Amino acid sequence: MKILHGAEEKEAMKFIDEAARVAQNSKCDRKKCGSVIVKDGKIIGEAFNGPPGNLESQRRCSYSKDSYHTKLTDKSCCIHAEERAIMLTLRTNPEKIIGSRLYFARLDEHGKKEPAGKPWCTLCSKMSLEAGIKEFVLWHKEGITVYDTEEYNTLSFQYKE
Repeated sequence: MKILHGAEEKEAMKFIDEAARVAQNSKCDRKKCGSVIVKDGKIIGEAFNGPPGNLESQRRCSYSKDSYHTKLTDKSCCIHAEERAIMLTLRTNPEKIIGSRLYFARLDEHGKKEPAGKPWCTLCSKMSLEAGIKEFVLWHKEGITVYDTEEYNTLSFQYKE
């Protein structure tokens, strides 16, 4: 992993800001998240989190995570922004996804961009690896951090609250 500085940081913040803009469209009642996938300086896919298919019949935002069986590994109520962005990119720009970079942003309850947590989602990290995404980018308090996707996946499996 590396923390970006200077022109690289400025360029990355542009895409983090774009992911935050996309997150404004989220249909999730818990957290609004957005992702953009970039290749050669251009956005090739973007998405926000929300119920599967954006179907109200599938909304589970009000369910307690403790209500799920312990074998259920993903207790989030929505399709993640990263998952949706990857699926969209595979449909619309499959030839461009290999070697791309995924940027993620989360909004607080006031709609303001907030620093992301450490890598933890094994669903998104595995899917990113499988799709051929080269790097995963998060905005932390320490700065914009770029993870090689393989490293991101390893860190996700090591995550402990």
